[in-house]
Amino acid sequence: MTEGRIVWVSAAILVCLFMVQRFGTDKVGYTFGPIICVWFTLIAGIGVYNFFKFDPSVIRAINPKYIVDYFQRNKKHAWVSLGGVVLAITGTEALFADVGHFTVRSIQISMCSVTYPALIMAYTGQAAFLRKHKEFVSDTFFKSIPGPLYWPMFVVAVAAAIIASQAMISGSFSIIQQSLSLGCFPRVKIVHTSAKYEGQVYIPEVNYLLMLACVGVTLGFRTTEKIGNAYGIAVVFVMTLTSSLLVLIMIMIWKTDILLVIAYVLIIGSVELTYLSSVLYKFDQGGYLPLAFAAVLMFVMYVWNNVYRKKYNFELDNKISLERLREITSNTNLCRIPGLALFYSELVQGIPPIFEHYVANIQALHSVLVFVSIKSLPISKVPAEERFLFRRVEPNELYVFRCVVRYGYTDIHNEEDSLELILVEKLKEFIRENIWLAHVINGKKANGGENKSNNREVEEEWRETVERDISVVDRACDAGVVHLIGENEVIASKGSGVGKRILIDYAYNFMKKNLRQSEKVFDIPHKRMLKVGMTYEL
Repeated sequence: MTEGRIVWVSAAILVCLFMVQRFGTDKVGYTFGPIICVWFTLIAGIGVYNFFKFDPSVIRAINPKYIVDYFQRNKKHAWVSLGGVVLAITGTEALFADVGHFTVRSIQISMCSVTYPALIMAYTGQAAFLRKHKEFVSDTFFKSIPGPLYWPMFVVAVAAAIIASQAMISGSFSIIQQSLSLGCFPRVKIVHTSAKYEGQVYIPEVNYLLMLACVGVTLGFRTTEKIGNAYGIAVVFVMTLTSSLLVLIMIMIWKTDILLVIAYVLIIGSVELTYLSSVLYKFDQGGYLPLAFAAVLMFVMYVWNNVYRKKYNFELDNKISLERLREITSNTNLCRIPGLALFYSELVQGIPPIFEHYVANIQALHSVLVFVSIKSLPISKVPAEERFLFRRVEPNELYVFRCVVRYGYTDIHNEEDSLELILVEKLKEFIRENIWLAHVINGKKANGGENKSNNREVEEEWRETVERDISVVDRACDAGVVHLIGENEVIASKGSGVGKRILIDYAYNFMKKNLRQSEKVFDIPHKRMLKVGMTYEL
């Protein structure tokens, strides 16, 4: 096959690999698992075969003296060769990403009992083979395979190469999900593909962008040499950064003895920095790619997080208190029109300033008003009876409520109008319980602390109040339900510097306009949706 055909076949395989991601990590893993088991069995068996057939004396390579001799003979060339040597351990950095998909114990067992022994046997066998066939150094793997196993091994090797990409794809999804929860990444759709493991996620937007990037790199570089240089820099940087962060954990969380920390830095740090300096030598031969991608991603994350925090702090500083809400809703000049309004907000405590902006311009409110905050919890499912938390804003005659809707990561958000219908039913249940509790307390006070809640007069009064409030809610629903969404636009305040204006007015707003909008996240029916706009000067 020509180089051009190989490149296009590789691109087609990549497209197919990304297309199956939507089925979930567990299903993809169950499909790939048996192939990987066959792969490790074959490379370990072939390695042992070559070791005994060609030169068992290569076992002497475990003597560290040969490392010193190698560097004395080759000097600078030995240091440069470390960039290729590091590719023998690539893939191990994916263990950190896999913790989100598998248990720590399963990774420890599989790495120590299967992966590491199989790789050691495979490399030892190839070294023994090269002792007798030095001319095959550029194609050692396939040349060292015994004749009858060549084609089966070829098929398994291609499948294993495809599967090796899976860990990186899964890791990318996990990192984006965690960045999103910290407010460090623009809003994207996260699909949880497992009810058991929170870390098993699928992100459609990231999946397709990653696919385009991988295909672009494959078509652009065309050879494994440049891709290997790029991958080597990425791998060593991951390991170096992980070790640096581990030092912080050792000092701040584990309270490790400072002598052990220094020993760790000197031993592990010196090895990793040596490898890092070697791979950076090939920066201009494809190594610039991961650093360029990292720079773009860091810029996106910095812009989003910086403006997100400014916007959230603005809302906290200017939120409407419950006292101010009572003043607004009890204003006699304000017209109360028939209907039920669901006003969506990210704030759980307090009302966003956009509500006052809406009232000041419309001068009208619906007869029943519910402020809704939708929150995702780090559990798979929230029981239906615990999903809706209501609170009534006094005085009761205003018919204003607060509601927090809680979802687990596998709970399905409203299909068609189900959230709306369930919310109304739960609101009626809350009214019954809230009024009953109020009458019980009042009945105890009226009877000197004795429980007279079964008194006929108290029951009659409770029944009348409940019927009146529920009839108000029913009439409001019959008049129509409106979903109000606050659409905030942010701009840099007057007098801001050029950097701040570029950050907010151009970079952030460009991302916001090209990403998933609020109504798609909340899954709100478009026919009854009303957006309320307000500009925040940050």
